Amino acid sequence: MFRYFMSSDYLPMKRMRVAITRGVSPNIGVCELTFLEREAIDVENARAQHGLYEEILKELGCRVEHLDEELDFPDSVFVEDIAIVLDEIAIITRPGALSRRGERRSIERALAPHRSLKHIQAPAILDGGDVMVVAKSIYVGISTRSNAGAVRQLRALVTDHGYRVMEVEFNGCLHLKSAVTAVSDNTLLINPEWVDAGAFPEHACISVDPSEPSAANVVRIGSTVLFAADFPWTGQRLSALGYDARPVVASELAKAEGALTCCSLIFEAP
Repeated sequence: MFRYFMSSDYLPMKRMRVAITRGVSPNIGVCELTFLEREAIDVENARAQHGLYEEILKELGCRVEHLDEELDFPDSVFVEDIAIVLDEIAIITRPGALSRRGERRSIERALAPHRSLKHIQAPAILDGGDVMVVAKSIYVGISTRSNAGAVRQLRALVTDHGYRVMEVEFNGCLHLKSAVTAVSDNTLLINPEWVDAGAFPEHACISVDPSEPSAANVVRIGSTVLFAADFPWTGQRLSALGYDARPVVASELAKAEGALTCCSLIFEAP
């Protein structure tokens, strides 16, 4: 009888998960604001909370690639808005806020070793916070920061890779992912007051606790769902449904209309 075995050289390798982050600008106090009244932001506290966020990403298996803060770009900690990273390519966006377009160069440099880069071109505008990727479905929220022209360009860039791109209307918040994010490939966490669950007919939807309208923004890493610690009731809902829900303190950057997904670009290394 022969015994067959597989050399370790042929065993499937688990791909490394990368998280690109950036330091908090000392000028974040003059960030762009659309829905919130301006409050004083404690920069040192924001940096401390952001550092803990990065540590949690590392604990969950991410290789954090931390970019230096950019003094000239107050919102630059919110790296999510500058790129959409898919398995096949990365798309550099054209942010809706003119003040943020200079952030693209450093994100291009950070992503170039990992992905082939494509670009959203003028006059279209697109913020990554308006783009929710769930498996091969890409939902784009139409907002003050993202328009239909960008949807058409994005569709042209990704269709050959098997993605479907759909426009979504929402209200009451800055970005689509303030109203809805994925907790799995089949299920979304949603604020039904800000976006209609009917826009996602292929997905089950979990509603945030009514007392926590801003709780729908979560970060999914493997089987863990990170939620903002300011929204414990929604976190309890997720835990009760069997999710490994973990709170993250992010109260200072929330004053800049920043949420958990805003602060990282997470993807698998090639």
